[in-house]
Amino acid sequence: MPEEAPDSQLAEKELEQRNQRELHTALHGGAVAQIVIAAAVILTICYVAKLILITLLVSVLLAFVLEPVVSALEKIRLPRPAGAFLAVLFMLILMYAGSYFLYGKAMSFVHELPKYSDRIRSHLAHFRQQTSELEKTTQQVFPEDQNGKKPMPVKVENQGQGVVSDKIGSVTEVVLTLCFIPFLTYFMLSWQEHARTKSVQLFRPENRSTAYVTMGHISTMMKSFIAGNFIIGLFIGICSVVVFGFLGVPYFYFIGFISGFLSLVPYLGIAVAVLPPIAAGIGVLSDTRLLLVVITVLVLHMLAMNVLYPKILGKRLQLNPLVVTISLLIWGFIWGAMGLILAVPIMAAIKIICDHVISLRAIGEWLGE
Repeated sequence: MPEEAPDSQLAEKELEQRNQRELHTALHGGAVAQIVIAAAVILTICYVAKLILITLLVSVLLAFVLEPVVSALEKIRLPRPAGAFLAVLFMLILMYAGSYFLYGKAMSFVHELPKYSDRIRSHLAHFRQQTSELEKTTQQVFPEDQNGKKPMPVKVENQGQGVVSDKIGSVTEVVLTLCFIPFLTYFMLSWQEHARTKSVQLFRPENRSTAYVTMGHISTMMKSFIAGNFIIGLFIGICSVVVFGFLGVPYFYFIGFISGFLSLVPYLGIAVAVLPPIAAGIGVLSDTRLLLVVITVLVLHMLAMNVLYPKILGKRLQLNPLVVTISLLIWGFIWGAMGLILAVPIMAAIKIICDHVISLRAIGEWLGE
């Protein structure tokens, strides 16, 4: 009997340890399942309410952009609400002046297009000739029908009125939603401290310090992201203006800056940034100079993404290239073009949150470099 007691106690301990391991495994599996379900629900909400969320995030970005202006006005003892109002008003005036200037230059360019009609027609004729040759080759390789029968005509009903009404309805929704951006930006600036303090108080007392530090790191990251992108876009814009002016691109003094800032769009920057100088230079520049324009945009984009971006923003964002690519794919699918612009700061904010939550630090390490 004395020898059997230790054996039974040992068996009980092994059984207890086995039960604890099974319980820990079940709890871990349940936590992972909850995270997956929560992520799926959040992405679904982002897709359904994309217009509202994009408006909110754009307002947040604008608030971060205008924050230095409001802080500078506060230093001269101007009340923060008044400073926020002046900053938003200055932003609206600047946007109106910029759009008016761009519209005027675009209309001048359209009026001057007939001067270059001969060269444009020659380019289009060459393109049509290549297209017709390709079509003839395709018809020779793939005949119409082995039996010589022509395809039956398909009758398409005219549903233009319904499509137009749907388009008008969607455009109206977008315009009405975007009208909230100046008001949201103003209230985010004027009620910044109140919103931050009350947001921290939503957490438990033992977690408020972590929440305050996390929000501070996200704020610093957003400021660095906006300032870094502005510096990189300004550098590329100045280089583009110099090269486009040397090559003789019409309206190079503003097309260069447009191309420079469009080049910052992740992955699609090359395709988007090359369109303004090519559209302005076709019919004016020779084929060699058009090719030099494309090479210039490509070189500047590669310089920005591979040298300037890591040096200026790499230390702040700390996201590995795989995560950036996946985030661009996901947010681009959910929010379209705006998703490509907002994907990087969103994922950087998610990483900061994961780094400050103990249970999510493994995810933060996976997102990092």
